[in-house]
Amino acid sequence: MSTRISSAALLALGLVGCGEPKTDHQALANVEAAQRVRAQESGNIVCAHRGSGDFARVCTLDREQAAQGLILTIRHPDGAFHRLLVTKDGRGVIAADGAERAVVTIMGKDSIEVALGGDRYRLPATVRGNGGPAS
Repeated sequence: MSTRISSAALLALGLVGCGEPKTDHQALANVEAAQRVRAQESGNIVCAHRGSGDFARVCTLDREQAAQGLILTIRHPDGAFHRLLVTKDGRGVIAADGAERAVVTIMGKDSIEVALGGDRYRLPATVRGNGGPAS
């Protein structure tokens, strides 16, 4: 993570020093835009860890086809993870293991938010029918 921040800081300094003079605000906006593009291209998903209301694109998503269906393993940078089973009955996903229940909320026509054990994840999804919480 510190490598990304250091690289971003160097990029910001390079942007400020080249071509037309740029304000610090403009340089920072350019760096943030570049970081967003890199994060989206990395395949990371948006998540919020226990107790944090802040969403960030820092969680990784692994897909594995198992006997019971498609298993999604979502990992936080600190090593915490949750496993979700993609359902075929319209619920979206459920907890693949453990006693905690996954609560699914439709966010739009192509995304859902999954709350599980104090963590929240925004996942791409094909949404059919009415919006609202499902579990």
